[in-house]
Amino acid sequence: MNDAATPSGPSPSPTLGDAMRFAFGTLTVLPVRLRRWDRPAARGGMLCAPVAGLVIGLAAAALGTLFLLLGSGPLLAAVATAAVPAVLTRGLHLDGLADTADGLGSGKPAEDALRIMKQSDIGPFGVITLLFTLLAQVAALAHLYEQGWAHGAAAAVVAATAARCALTLAARPGVPPARPDGLGAAVAGTVPLRAAAAAAVVVIALSAALGTHAGPYGALHTGLAALLALAAGEATLRRCRHRFGGITGDIFGAVAEVAGLVAVAVAAMG
Repeated sequence: MNDAATPSGPSPSPTLGDAMRFAFGTLTVLPVRLRRWDRPAARGGMLCAPVAGLVIGLAAAALGTLFLLLGSGPLLAAVATAAVPAVLTRGLHLDGLADTADGLGSGKPAEDALRIMKQSDIGPFGVITLLFTLLAQVAALAHLYEQGWAHGAAAAVVAATAARCALTLAARPGVPPARPDGLGAAVAGTVPLRAAAAAAVVVIALSAALGTHAGPYGALHTGLAALLALAAGEATLRRCRHRFGGITGDIFGAVAEVAGLVAVAVAAMG
């Protein structure tokens, strides 16, 4: 996830439209014009991040299901499903994952590691991380589509929504930015802890509801997939905070990708 300028200056309370524009304008490539770039808008935008994830997940599920119904087979449907979030984010989260992997794997002090992460090229740690992440996503989704279109579609929606909810949690107070500018500084500490926790509860409940097509166990399973996805995102965030001293846009991308991967992996283990 690329960094951007830091919002500044006092502003009136954002409207729901401001919050949605911030969420979709920063987390997707959908043609949404950002009208406000300040901390109140950032707070609303990060609270609405799971909504952006829901839209991405629904698009991914729709394309994967279409491929499956057209007779493509589970593997190609899984590839199509995994491709949609990458396209709708212009690969920014994947790029953030790769950059974060390079920074973590460099073994250098935090300042030097952050400099490595900001470079435009991708090192060996980033390449390997991307390769195995995408392979795991496709393998898990293919297994789910073998069980039926509803299993794969539900996992796609849960993964995308939980991945963006992990960003909501990462924007809570007590998580500092690693740099004085960029997206990390823009959203760091903007979301009240109670609001972030409430968003997580809603996402877990929605995930469980999506699993009801497979009965009570299915609901429990998908709810657990969302919960573990958020836990994995939190573990990634903690590791990066310890290593780099805070968050950046790249770290947000890594948190989202790890959470999304864990969601589909757990869903496939039923």
